[in-house]
Amino acid sequence: MPDRQLIRIGHSPDPDDAFMFFGLASGQVPSGRFRVEDQLQDIQTLNERACRGELEISAVSMAAYPYIADRYAMLGCGSSMGDGYGPMVVARRPMTLADLAKLKIAVPGRLTTAFLTLQLCIGRDFAHELMPFDQIIERVAGGEFEAGLIIHEGQLTYANQGLHKVVDLGVWWGEQTGLPLPLGGNVIRRDLGDDAIRELSELLRRSIQFGLDNRQAAVSHSLKYARDMGADLADQFVGMYVNHWTLDYGERGRSAVNELLRRGHEAGLIPKAYPVTFV
Repeated sequence: MPDRQLIRIGHSPDPDDAFMFFGLASGQVPSGRFRVEDQLQDIQTLNERACRGELEISAVSMAAYPYIADRYAMLGCGSSMGDGYGPMVVARRPMTLADLAKLKIAVPGRLTTAFLTLQLCIGRDFAHELMPFDQIIERVAGGEFEAGLIIHEGQLTYANQGLHKVVDLGVWWGEQTGLPLPLGGNVIRRDLGDDAIRELSELLRRSIQFGLDNRQAAVSHSLKYARDMGADLADQFVGMYVNHWTLDYGERGRSAVNELLRRGHEAGLIPKAYPVTFV
């Protein structure tokens, strides 16, 4: 039997991505002629690796896609949509959006969709400092920063540290556009060729469906990546970001992607990459 083709899949070490890839990672969704290898890293690192074309498939921030669109295609499944919720700015005291523009804000990466959306919300020139996403809540609560931009499960746990929500960017975006906020997607390297792209897209879709069909087992698997969350909260978080949007963007989801990229480009924040072709 010929050697199977190695496909490295990059995704974040958080419950929703672990849930999404449970079928493949557990071997319960057979990978056929491919040998799948998970590579778990924070989203900013994955964005940077995608800019270098290192991985065959990767989760990336939607805001990073314009920088890699020549090398990667956007898969039609695997999205993370904030439908009426999303990344938040939290602070040690109650404050307004106008207050935020005067502060230095801790942020999880300049290529993240959270950062792009915050720029669209309060303007591009606010002071900020980059740091790993899982340090932001602790460093804001500890007084090092007045406010921080949080992603992943911090959206459900920030109040445990006595922090106040200043803005939910998913809510803000919905009020501005009537659309969900497309936070991230899965991309695939174009040089794999059309046949492999079709096969791998179907493998990913089957893995997502397997997790949804075997929810308890998939959530149990994802708990090892659930910082400060028990099973119930992890299940809630997974439900926020692995759902019908993840199986297929649909017309509204595709419109949301293109609207985000259009607004970001017209604001001079990202290169032009719309309309996106999904594969």
